Amino acid sequence: MVLSMTGYASQEYNTANGVLLVELRSVNHRYLELQLKLDDNLRAFEATVREQIQAKLGRGKVDCRLSLVRNIAADSSPQLNHTVLQQIAESAKTAAQYFPHTQPVNMLEILQMPGVLTTAALDSDAIEADLKNTLNTVLDDLIAAKAREGEKLKAIILARLQEIEHLVAKVKPMMPNLIKQYQEKLTVKLNEATNSNDDERVRQEIVLFAQRIDVDEELVRLTSHIEEVKRILNATAAAGKRLDFLMQEMNREANTLGSKSVAIETSQISMELKVLIEQMREQIQNIE
Repeated sequence: MVLSMTGYASQEYNTANGVLLVELRSVNHRYLELQLKLDDNLRAFEATVREQIQAKLGRGKVDCRLSLVRNIAADSSPQLNHTVLQQIAESAKTAAQYFPHTQPVNMLEILQMPGVLTTAALDSDAIEADLKNTLNTVLDDLIAAKAREGEKLKAIILARLQEIEHLVAKVKPMMPNLIKQYQEKLTVKLNEATNSNDDERVRQEIVLFAQRIDVDEELVRLTSHIEEVKRILNATAAAGKRLDFLMQEMNREANTLGSKSVAIETSQISMELKVLIEQMREQIQNIE
């Protein structure tokens, strides 16, 4: 299955502790790069989240946003901590013996002191379980989105491969005709220069010419690379890096074909091959 590195998925899940928001966004990248943004309620689970994402995604730059919005039921009214208040009162009474002319205690400032007001603690185990389940669902949605995009990329690459196969099939039949044309031109030039028919010299020149323009090896390798690309596209393993390597090899064969060209037709085919290979390479940059 071909997976694109581009995808998006999100979900809101109502829990006993509040509304859990999970958002994943992925774009292409050479390796797997995670950027996590967790609010204070979920920061303790960063290692768990990172491990869970790494287990399911291979490559790409992934932005993950997680937050827990506490609802009214979960976020009960703040309660006074009488123990802390008593300690503050005793400390204030003792301090007043040394500073009898100080202003009365400001009650609002007292309420803002750490530990004076308390709220119900979050259920850490329940949050972790809800987080894992929700993140797993969103990861599955993201992979499904990447698979849909991957099918589009696969279709584009297969279409370009079909055009390349057509061009490769056009080259081989051209070779005998090019050799024949060269032989005719060479014979005419020798006749004009020496006014004689030196068949042996013509044969030697034709052999050298045929060896110089022989592209059978390049065409065989191109055909082999085409079949390998198809095989990888239909396999289940990660394909991006292997396909990128094959594009380099195919471009090398297209360049060699152009360097051996002795006719406008084969030069044009070489250029068209390189354009198609580059178009495939651009698409492959988005494959995981």
